[in-house]
Amino acid sequence: MKKRILLSVAYDGTGYAGYQAQKSGVPTIEGELNRALTELTGVPVEVIGASRTDAGVHACCNLAVFDTESRIPPDKFSYALNVRLPDRICVRTSLEVPADFHPRHCSTVKTYEYRIFNAPMPDPMRRLYTYYSRYRFDVEAMREAGRYLVGEHDFKSFCSMYTSAKTTVREILNVEVEEIPCGTRASLSQVCRMPREIVIRVSGRGFLYNMVRIIAGTLMEIGRGAKAPEEMPSILDALDRRAAGPTAPACGLTLVRYEIAEPGMEMVFE
Repeated sequence: MKKRILLSVAYDGTGYAGYQAQKSGVPTIEGELNRALTELTGVPVEVIGASRTDAGVHACCNLAVFDTESRIPPDKFSYALNVRLPDRICVRTSLEVPADFHPRHCSTVKTYEYRIFNAPMPDPMRRLYTYYSRYRFDVEAMREAGRYLVGEHDFKSFCSMYTSAKTTVREILNVEVEEIPCGTRASLSQVCRMPREIVIRVSGRGFLYNMVRIIAGTLMEIGRGAKAPEEMPSILDALDRRAAGPTAPACGLTLVRYEIAEPGMEMVFE
């Protein structure tokens, strides 16, 4: 009997051409999942992914579903798949869901984090998961600017010009900018010079192509004084990609929380 299985997948996106499988055969997260599932079940399997992350973007909990007639218990798929997947991909959870459940056609809240390593010198141990900058960012200015983005807006200024979305209106629920000192011992006078991570955390009901990376790039422009926080409303109103800041590099971005808010199917993956 056919059943639908939901997977929660964590991955290091370094070296992958994004989540979505491509005809060219370049390595992708979806491609690896399809290969492993086909090998496991003995029949061709193609997963349906929830969030099509860009090349180089990471995830703690991206979701995917597939249909199967396999007799493997739903909760055992994660174990069986992990021995067939590369070390940079891990299925953290597998469970059965209703046959009509679709991860892109239900009410969800996604949270992304963009991490900046802010220090005089780079840290090779952080290079794959943070964006390095020596500029001294004004975190409070970044927080002020982020507050203008909360709510339902037309985010045309914050998406790639190559987007195929029917509408560029999206709802952002929360924008936080957190400062995390990286030193272990420092006086108050040293704090302004010590290495730190700046974490831009954005939660919303849906995102456009490159949207979070453009938000991060714009907040960094504001943080280093190239734009003022109070310019954010006019950037939104411009409905023009050129009004916002640059697209921040992919390495700093991670999908960290996925909440399914469908009545009767409330679940949180982190």
